[in-house]
Amino acid sequence: MSVTISIQDLVKKYGETTVIPELSVEIQKGEFFTLLGPSGCGKTTLLRMIAGFNSIEGGTINFNDKVINNVEPGKRNIGMVFQNYAIFPHLTVKGNIAFGLQNRKISKPEIAEKVDEILKVVQIEQYKDRMPKNLSGGQQQRVALARAIVIRPDVLLMDEPLSNLDAKLRIDMRNAIKEIQREVGITTVYVTHDQEEAMAVSDRIAVMKSGVIQHLGTPQEIYQRPANVFVATFIGRTNIIEGTLQHEHGQYSLQMGQGYQEPIANIQVPKSEMKSTLPVQISVRPEEFNIRQDQQGMKATIVHSVFLGQHTHYFVDLASGQRVEITQESQTAELLSPGQTVYLTVKPDKINVYDIKGELNYTGRVQL
Repeated sequence: MSVTISIQDLVKKYGETTVIPELSVEIQKGEFFTLLGPSGCGKTTLLRMIAGFNSIEGGTINFNDKVINNVEPGKRNIGMVFQNYAIFPHLTVKGNIAFGLQNRKISKPEIAEKVDEILKVVQIEQYKDRMPKNLSGGQQQRVALARAIVIRPDVLLMDEPLSNLDAKLRIDMRNAIKEIQREVGITTVYVTHDQEEAMAVSDRIAVMKSGVIQHLGTPQEIYQRPANVFVATFIGRTNIIEGTLQHEHGQYSLQMGQGYQEPIANIQVPKSEMKSTLPVQISVRPEEFNIRQDQQGMKATIVHSVFLGQHTHYFVDLASGQRVEITQESQTAELLSPGQTVYLTVKPDKINVYDIKGELNYTGRVQL
């Protein structure tokens, strides 16, 4: 059980419209791999191509060394979990889970053994004789997951499996899914538009836009050093500020308006673009600002604040009129008041600097 999925130059077209243009990626054996992106980016289309539900207009999909382009869906040995659960309302929990095994002509004693085993893995053995209508949404999703993995598939495909659950249950279930996936060790391809969910469960994430992978990496890599402005703004929250990157005597510094200049190391500008002054876009996440009172940095005015326990979110207006969001650890002192003047500096080792088009990250890897 579990395979490496190799996708080479994959193309998907609907008529004259190309929705996935020559996509290549390799998903490792046993990996929890997430396709993340906004609606219409091609993530579900790619998942359905792996499943065999969508045609392929170019390229190949391999399970290990076997090309599966023309293999029927039912012969690909995949398990699938959908957002609407798709469990049979007329069968009990154990009846639903046993269904795929029965289709494989397995003996009744072996079916009973496998069903009991998977019921324990997904922690719903106490509900084995219940009908689906008597289960909560989370319990139904566990049934769907159990049914998908009890057949020992080579690949588990999951399409927005938590979107129908309420916020707290989504958190509980995403933790359960990750734990179960680790226990069974199955190669998993997971589709979601929820970036927090993707960050929580994934070994690696492919952030997609218009059928193209914009950034492929671990959750930490994608959050800390997003490849472009699209990824930076899609993963987490960030503020995009225009400025200039200055290069003098082998040293770089950022000019961010109002005379605020910040030395910055770890910058890698291609030689073809090297100039003494470059216009850039600077991505500063809310937690990457420092609030100061000593008139050092960018002058700003507090608009309002949101107290959230450990952290307080401030929304401030820069002198340019741009509004930015700042996150600071809550202190015992009183909150800063609307209308109060503060000064902002950035944490230069944390921020990301992009070319003016927002397509190329000039910032090197995070120094751990």
